[in-house]
Amino acid sequence: MGSGQVTDWQGKNVTVAGLGVSGVPAARVLAGLGAHVTVVNDGDDERARAQAAELEALGVAVRLGDGDTLPEGAELIVTAPGWKPDKPLFQAAERAGVPVWGDVELAWRLRGPDAAPWLAVTGTNGKTTTVRMLAAILTAAGLRTAAVGNIGVSLLDAVLGEQEYDVLAVELSSYQLHWAPSLRAHSAAVLNLAPDHLDWHGSMEAYAADKGRVYEGNRVACVYNAADKATEDLVRAADVEEGCRAVGFTLNAPGPSQLGVVDGLLVDRAFVADRQKNAQELAEVSDVNPPAPHNIANALAAAALARAFGVPATAVRDGLRSFTPDAHRIAHVADVDGVAYVDDSKATNTHATEASLASYESIVWIAGGLAKGATFDELVAKAGKRLRGAVLIGADRALIREALARHAPEVPVVDLDRTDTGAMLQAVREAQRLARPGDTVLLAPACASMDMFANYNQRGDAFAEAVRELGAR
Repeated sequence: MGSGQVTDWQGKNVTVAGLGVSGVPAARVLAGLGAHVTVVNDGDDERARAQAAELEALGVAVRLGDGDTLPEGAELIVTAPGWKPDKPLFQAAERAGVPVWGDVELAWRLRGPDAAPWLAVTGTNGKTTTVRMLAAILTAAGLRTAAVGNIGVSLLDAVLGEQEYDVLAVELSSYQLHWAPSLRAHSAAVLNLAPDHLDWHGSMEAYAADKGRVYEGNRVACVYNAADKATEDLVRAADVEEGCRAVGFTLNAPGPSQLGVVDGLLVDRAFVADRQKNAQELAEVSDVNPPAPHNIANALAAAALARAFGVPATAVRDGLRSFTPDAHRIAHVADVDGVAYVDDSKATNTHATEASLASYESIVWIAGGLAKGATFDELVAKAGKRLRGAVLIGADRALIREALARHAPEVPVVDLDRTDTGAMLQAVREAQRLARPGDTVLLAPACASMDMFANYNQRGDAFAEAVRELGAR
């Protein structure tokens, strides 16, 4: 079962690891194909018991509270992407010669012979925005498509549903790529690489290698970030099909085989006749929403993948114009007394926050939360000259305060030692006190939110609500 397509699932003993958002549909699909499915799950809470009852009604066996033991007779494990590779279950599977697939691998194997090709996107930051931009461009070209993977439609639904697609825009995490050994995209992009999820992968090298899997077997284009050499190195290391090209994107004027920016225009020197001499105008920078540097990079990556699929230049422009960014991604909330208030609560790591801070000239920065092992010296050293002030919240704010003291000691800092529901309102009021007309108050926390909020969405909502209160006073 380790190599080619599995056409006959009847009676196969398949273990699904984890209930969750990928495990339940995987178990349903496999049971529907006639496999003998056993679900193993670490937790044994009320939600898990409810999910187990639903699956047991379909003939699926469920073991709650024991995700480490390999069920007897297992021929394949299909795992939730978040389960760490060093888990005892997988060590037992390796000893027994039992292959492990993720839900992405399962979806890839279940595709029909005439299935839609995949345009795949990975990277530390910007994946969701880029995939949604890509889907908007493909739609503008008249193609039947969907944004799938970590977002939108589930991959299994997209592959097995009745809706027919011409092409799929697929967001893939490093976890998903780790468990997807046979995936072969039409074309793929790695947007950027920065330390993240190292507790899961074990090292930066292992994390990068899993990201690089997205390029394996690409047919037309491996899209990389010309400003991030690590992404180009992954292209060089990839085993691709004959004729597949490396295509870079850059915020500068593009060289041959690149997309870039010239005089306020997004231009293509990769998918044109005689790319040594010619360039094709795709869109204006102002067609990108918002036109922050990192978002222009996302747009160029999306355009490169769409152009690799043969999309005309006009569809790039029309798709970018129709695209609306998700909430909490460098979203302008309001202007109050000449100060702009911007919600980038999705900036949960230093790499995303660096891009956010680079988008504005004079900033009162609201930051802090759970650092997840991150350090902030490099971030503060780069951004210090842009900071009018900083307001720090959350459990690990001292790490940012100390980095500010070391690298930007002249920046005034307000350290808020409170985690109650009114903390964000106080943070916004303190930021207002520090700001001057023309400044931007930017929520770009560089940290996870779970010390004070359910998720980054709730944190961003609290910021927006606090800004609205300011405006109403």
